[in-house]
Amino acid sequence: MTDNRTILLDVSRLMWRRWAGRQPTGIDRVCLAWLARFADRSRAVLQWRGRVRVLSATRSARLFALLRQDGPGFRARFGAMLPVIAARRLGRGDLAGRLYLNVGHTGLNHDGLSRWIAAQRVRAVFMVHDLIPITHPGYCRPGEAARHGRRICNALHAASGIIANSAATRDELARFAIAGALPLPPVLAAWLGCPDVPPVPAPPGLARPWFVTVGTIEGRKNHLLLLHVWHRLAQIMGDTTPLLVVAGQRGWQAGPALAMLDRDPSIARHVVELRGADDAGVAGLIAGAQALLMPSFAEGFGLPVVEALRLSTPVIASDLPVFREIAGAIPLLLDPTDSSRWLAGVQAYCHDGPDRARQVAAMAGYRAPTWDDHFSRVETWLEREGLWHA
Repeated sequence: MTDNRTILLDVSRLMWRRWAGRQPTGIDRVCLAWLARFADRSRAVLQWRGRVRVLSATRSARLFALLRQDGPGFRARFGAMLPVIAARRLGRGDLAGRLYLNVGHTGLNHDGLSRWIAAQRVRAVFMVHDLIPITHPGYCRPGEAARHGRRICNALHAASGIIANSAATRDELARFAIAGALPLPPVLAAWLGCPDVPPVPAPPGLARPWFVTVGTIEGRKNHLLLLHVWHRLAQIMGDTTPLLVVAGQRGWQAGPALAMLDRDPSIARHVVELRGADDAGVAGLIAGAQALLMPSFAEGFGLPVVEALRLSTPVIASDLPVFREIAGAIPLLLDPTDSSRWLAGVQAYCHDGPDRARQVAAMAGYRAPTWDDHFSRVETWLEREGLWHA
């Protein structure tokens, strides 16, 4: 295979998370979408602690195929490639002028990546998914605010262009750059695509009407508010209390919520945790729900909201700029600290009341953003900025 692949696609995040056996996150799904779009035009870039390796066209194609396969055996197959990858070195100028794409925040906290970009004279384009560790450090792991600050600073200094997943993220990025007197390269806001996944039937154990919340159980997602709401609902409604389905893995900064999940008897009767559901399973849960609940304190995008509207499921969510951006006036938007209003909202949506009917009617004209929409915007912008020619 001749080396006619002029894009350098960083797949480090996908690679090392597969190696560790981790479940895909929202950012992982973005990385997979970019891999599907650009694999046949790209060479693979891998990073490890500031060291950067670029694979040949042949080995890139092999690695891309491996990353897109499910099932066991990944470590063994990738392990066979490691000696050649580790030995691969490029002289300066071998990659000059090529487009380097990094859409997973990977390696941006290491100065080695910035030095490699400068030495190889590549044109770097990064995707920024959010600035939440900087704007809301209390909801993140200790030290993450400083690490993410380094990521964003390095991106602003090294990038020829930046893609934000929403106008809300773009605006946060601009505020950060202005506050720090940092350079701001051209920035594009491009909504993420909503996968067109047909929903599968919900698990048979859901014998009552249910509401669903989707996302890792962490402080920022505000599961604690929902659990307090359900504790109160159980007192009011007894055996007729609807179920709350929590679809997501257990994460961090969520001690009080996890304590309620593990120890509160009323929660045990009316709240169901589902971990590891695939896209079709999550779509089935959303499609059958009375409403999707998203009481987050901060979000960079909010794909479950888009997915719910695609499936004509009402949404009750926090009143955040990004939710107004991607969903307009369709959802019921509430203060994420006002548990009494959330309780009233859930009670109203237990039945087909006036506001739920309003949402259902409004969703008739809703069109979810697709990955084709996303990449059309991205590729048009890359060409307009002189960063890439298809």
